[in-house]
Amino acid sequence: MELNVDIVSAEGEIYSGAADMVFASAEMGEVGIAPRHAPLLTRLKPGEVRVKSTSGEQSFFVSGGILEVQPYQVTVMADTASRASDLDEAAALEAKKRAEEALANQSSDVDLAMAQAELAEAAARLHLLQKLKTKR
Repeated sequence: MELNVDIVSAEGEIYSGAADMVFASAEMGEVGIAPRHAPLLTRLKPGEVRVKSTSGEQSFFVSGGILEVQPYQVTVMADTASRASDLDEAAALEAKKRAEEALANQSSDVDLAMAQAELAEAAARLHLLQKLKTKR
């Protein structure tokens, strides 16, 4: 048995295909989804979504969004998404630096919340990049 997996963002469809397992960073923690999983709807944290199939494993980065699970269907509706292999370490480091500067110079609660969210996303990108480096 397999799952049908769709990963989409505002920019378009990133992945559509079959999988044996899907792993994602949900708000409540890391979740693993196999065929016949109970229905689930949860928010995603910035981080990795892994799609494991008989042909191998693919990694994607999502900046947040919604995960919808049905017994044979997994849909990731991401704010932004990209293949892990397309991540740019220099850009992630620069985004982290900008977010840290914004935290240091915040002038309101809105600025603080935005800077914290940007920092969390940049840290998640860097974490995934480090993880991919150690796999090689």
